[in-house]
Amino acid sequence: MAPLADTAEDLAVLEALEGLTSRRRVLAMPLPAGLLPEELLTEAHGYGWSYINAAFCYTRATGNRFNGPERGAWYATFGPNAGPTARAEVAWHLTRELDATEVYDNVTCYRELHAGFTTRMHDLRGLAGAPFLGADPDTAYPAGQVLAQNLRQTGSAGVLYPSARASQGLCLAAFRPNLVQNIRQGATWCFTWAGERTPAMDRI
Repeated sequence: MAPLADTAEDLAVLEALEGLTSRRRVLAMPLPAGLLPEELLTEAHGYGWSYINAAFCYTRATGNRFNGPERGAWYATFGPNAGPTARAEVAWHLTRELDATEVYDNVTCYRELHAGFTTRMHDLRGLAGAPFLGADPDTAYPAGQVLAQNLRQTGSAGVLYPSARASQGLCLAAFRPNLVQNIRQGATWCFTWAGERTPAMDRI
């Protein structure tokens, strides 16, 4: 809500008001399937711990590419095109939500979160054409969820894979909260839909 506030004091008031109706603040965070309570992070882990937990505890009803509805994952981009790839991914997913209403009149601002990883992940980048890397969520996501479940059962930390939304873009999905380290804030970007499916993207 930072773009709506002129001062830190105004932001605190807005956050307090939002918190009165936020399920994430008034209810206990749901424990994802197969995740032990001690695996969720605490304030002792430093800035960003609640963002990380939320990625695993709050999921879409149908899941995403490498997680089902019962357990989330931390999705990120990496490599030389990480920024443009992240924006392409965010824009695609938000546009998908707007498709449900067919009203493309919206402004949403996001702040980049940078993180570090010191683990090895399964590399799927050489598997072009595999069902779980496809662009259609109806077919790719169920296949990816099965793959991710099987990999987690073998102790996998996550996967590296090519973006379906940005040419030459690279993504990762981390399977456990404690793998996401050193969270810090990056730039804020606003996505503006003004009657078209393709949004304008402006750094503020």
